[in-house]
Amino acid sequence: MSATIKEVAREAGVSVATVSRVFNDKGPVRTETRRRILEVAERLRYTPHGAARSLITNETHTVSVLLPDLHGEFFSEVMRGIDSTAHGSGYHLLVASSHNDHAEIKALLRAMRGRVDGLIIMSPDVDAHTLESNLPESLPILLLNCLVDGTSFDSINVDNHGGAFAMVRHLAGLGHHRIALIKGAPRNYDARERLRGYRDAVAALALDATADLELDGDFSEEAGYRAGQRVLALRPRPSAVFATNDAMAIGCLYALREAGVSVPGDLALAGFDDIPIARYMTPPLTSVSVSIAELGARAMERLLSSVKARNAHERRHETLPTTLVVRGSCGGAGGAGSPGGGSRSGVPP
Repeated sequence: MSATIKEVAREAGVSVATVSRVFNDKGPVRTETRRRILEVAERLRYTPHGAARSLITNETHTVSVLLPDLHGEFFSEVMRGIDSTAHGSGYHLLVASSHNDHAEIKALLRAMRGRVDGLIIMSPDVDAHTLESNLPESLPILLLNCLVDGTSFDSINVDNHGGAFAMVRHLAGLGHHRIALIKGAPRNYDARERLRGYRDAVAALALDATADLELDGDFSEEAGYRAGQRVLALRPRPSAVFATNDAMAIGCLYALREAGVSVPGDLALAGFDDIPIARYMTPPLTSVSVSIAELGARAMERLLSSVKARNAHERRHETLPTTLVVRGSCGGAGGAGSPGGGSRSGVPP
């Protein structure tokens, strides 16, 4: 069995309160006394009791992340950035998936009360009322890629509209006037903003705007594959396809290749997110880069700042810019490079 705090205090010749101040970093302790306590604790293999420590400090050193799903490169990259920043700051992570179920979200939120110091939420089904009725007002919350309702919560969003607009403009600049779009999940905030960017660009550039060019999707490879099959049946066939995430672009690419359609020779293809595998596709995939891991790291930095401020800070809404990464799949400049290559251009707001 591990040593108790009383045994550490007795061996170090100090009071239990002094040992507690050292491990909870609360109150003054002489440098020599602190060193002696830590040496004794290491020798006795003493580990502070997390629950008891939380009662004393009112801190758990644990933060939670609520995602709509745990599958796919996008979420794994977001979590890589979140985890790296949390670990570097001495915080543990609790990760949960809502499965886009409103009742599940409310149950998870209630389960987190008193167990975490802060919460990052990435879900299309979260609204201000749900958060306010299921979580204490004092708990720091950051909404990541969610529709922001009012000024009660901090948030970070990607410039989805600007990125989609820029991609359509790029494809139009290559001579494409009939550009199909593979949409994301209807309730997803990112999907709606990317659809809005596409429509605004089509209108601004006077491109073909027939309804059959907007194909249903749900951000999965399977949806991209099915959309690719529908693209092949369109008459007249579009000369370019813009998938609103890379997973659907990859599924679409497979459907096109299966039918003997050359990319980019017969049809240009582009995606969104620039997930790591995008640059290793054949041909390498042109995409709107989001810097996904940096997005996760930024979210955790913002949350931990709120935790340290005990949620007594001015709420901020932040929009991160996107960048076009032009590779071989759309036949544009930069497409002849090696995997990982391609030209980048900033996207104005």
